[in-house]
Amino acid sequence: MSEFSLIDRFFKSITAQYPQTRRADVALGIGDDCALLNIPAGKQLAVSTDTLISGVHFPEQTAPQDIGYKSLAVNLSDLAAMGATPAWVSLAITLPEQNEKWLQGFVSGFAELCQQYQLQLIGGDTTHGTLSITVQVFGFVDNDLALRRDQACAGDDIYVSGCIGDGALGLHHILNHQQQPESCIQHLNRPTARVELGQKLLGISRCAIDISDGLLSDVGHLTEQSQLAAVIDVSRVPLSEDLSAFYQYGIDWSAVLNGGDDYELCFTLKSDLRNQVENLQHELGLSLTRIGYIKEGSGVYCVDENGREMPIKPAGYNHFKDNL
Repeated sequence: MSEFSLIDRFFKSITAQYPQTRRADVALGIGDDCALLNIPAGKQLAVSTDTLISGVHFPEQTAPQDIGYKSLAVNLSDLAAMGATPAWVSLAITLPEQNEKWLQGFVSGFAELCQQYQLQLIGGDTTHGTLSITVQVFGFVDNDLALRRDQACAGDDIYVSGCIGDGALGLHHILNHQQQPESCIQHLNRPTARVELGQKLLGISRCAIDISDGLLSDVGHLTEQSQLAAVIDVSRVPLSEDLSAFYQYGIDWSAVLNGGDDYELCFTLKSDLRNQVENLQHELGLSLTRIGYIKEGSGVYCVDENGREMPIKPAGYNHFKDNL
């Protein structure tokens, strides 16, 4: 099968097979040198790109359906962190071989999220080599309302959605060939992009980040951009029942707070708006937990329930850490 036949069969056909992914604002999609797109008036275009490499971002034995799903979900998480509404996606995939069964599985997982968010695949590329997937997503957000890392203010509360640490625990079990809680594996392979939460935060919060490299590391990105400091009360960090059971004899907070693969949202909010968070929590059916606050200074500090500082430092994932 030629490259162009492969594109026609597995990728161009997504909009035909799933008509709900076809968008009126796509003037020209797959099949030409470029896509032609119409941006609505009064909107800013939010764009994010992520590359996933086999053996780095997902275990090599991961099912193709889960790889397709996750490759799109982690990009949608970036849009969520800006409060953007998903619109378009491009896909560049490098394949070690033409495996039709694998491709069918990948496309089914990828298309699952395309359908959920009315997201149209508008182009990309296919090449031969070590398995890697590069996804670029495009979304819209109202002018001057986007959530940004550089908009935290001293005195703001810090919140996180969902629970922290399940993705890292799932990966730990897989790599160590241990029986694992299904919920943790699901969290690792099929993370939930908090798109609706991001949209609901527009006009309430101005600052957010998605947690991909570890809570402390990503809060550190937020404080660096805002030129402030953060204090995290580890006793407030929300943990699932499975993770708490795994650490029944004592929680390794460094592992939990630096593990990565959470894809929850961390956002800041003025302390006098706490009632709005409670309303939002009920509206979405999603836990939103206040875990700390922003203050003057720099760095990220962890404290226990009594306010005593704990010796936990950000140590999130860094692709080039061995070369630094």
